[in-house]
Amino acid sequence: MILLAIAAARPLRTVLGAVRVLRPTPRQLLAAVVLLALAAALRPAQAERVKDLATVQGVRANQLVGYSLVVGLDGTGDQTTQAPFTTQSLATMLQNLGIALPPGVNPQLRNTAAVMVTAQLPAFAQPGQPIDVTVSSIGNARSLRGGTLLMTPMKGADGNVYAIAQGNVVVGGAGASAAGSKVQINHLSAGRVPGGATVERTVPNAVLAGDVLHLELKTTDFTAATQVAEAINRRIGESTAQPIDARVIRVKLPPLDKRVAFVSILENIDVASATPPAKVIVNARTGSVVMNQTVTLAPSAVAHGNLSVSISTTPVVSQPSPFSQGSTVATEKADITIKQDGAALMMLEAGAKLSDVVKALNSLGATAQDLIAILQALKAAGSLKAELEII
Repeated sequence: MILLAIAAARPLRTVLGAVRVLRPTPRQLLAAVVLLALAAALRPAQAERVKDLATVQGVRANQLVGYSLVVGLDGTGDQTTQAPFTTQSLATMLQNLGIALPPGVNPQLRNTAAVMVTAQLPAFAQPGQPIDVTVSSIGNARSLRGGTLLMTPMKGADGNVYAIAQGNVVVGGAGASAAGSKVQINHLSAGRVPGGATVERTVPNAVLAGDVLHLELKTTDFTAATQVAEAINRRIGESTAQPIDARVIRVKLPPLDKRVAFVSILENIDVASATPPAKVIVNARTGSVVMNQTVTLAPSAVAHGNLSVSISTTPVVSQPSPFSQGSTVATEKADITIKQDGAALMMLEAGAKLSDVVKALNSLGATAQDLIAILQALKAAGSLKAELEII
């Protein structure tokens, strides 16, 4: 009995150590091995946590945006004749600082650039918390490298200021130009300020204030919603979770002082992975074809031939005879060749696994673009057992 309890509750290394110490009889050892096999069979083979499958409804980030200037550039700023708003912004800033430009003065700025500043305000962010910001040029600045972002109010969709950004811009690129030649590595018109914004206002969040919590699946699936609810009920208690539809699951909350720990336990519950629907994703612009593991292929025959037309031109000069009063004329001779590859009928065997489907399609020797046409024809014929999505 002691060995059975150890086998049920401990990992395999502990069980082996107990076997050496307790020296069980063959019957006891056989019972422990059977119990270990049953425990392994009951454990989900491919389990995912609830936090990997769903998010808490209402817990999300909010987008912030602001407009400002980047100064201190090494002659790579905006050309003010083509970007007059940079000069206007600088004049307004100087006026707010008590400096008035003389009337009719139009400063030619080379070390200043107008930028848009964007950031994401995390859920439950508190005043004083730093967040990263992205700085992007909106004028014709050649580079933001080495610049400093001036104080920027970051506003939300409601027009309120939620953060203030300022700091040195980090650009992950480099460039140089001289005598008409130019070399550039990566992008120079955008950069980041790590921790460059400070949160000034919180976003009210009443997710844990009610009696229930709503989990929202990342993908719409009735099977996944049912499995998540069943896993929560097995772990916490019956009638705790109830699927509302294919995406939302309602979960009852405990008393207020235990809700944070409850959500932590909820997020780490293991859920057996549901088999995804068979799907083939085709990117017609790049020729990329991606298919998941549930795609199957019924027996079919495919004939795919390529027709190519080649046109080549050769310059020909027509030279007149001597003393014929003619003129030399340059013409072109065109040669047109039409070639059609043989469209042999090839048999594609039924594929029960993804590797079999890939092997069958590769046997045709088709390019990525040809493969898109073949997959569309197989879907129309009913041989491709998957949803074909073209993006």
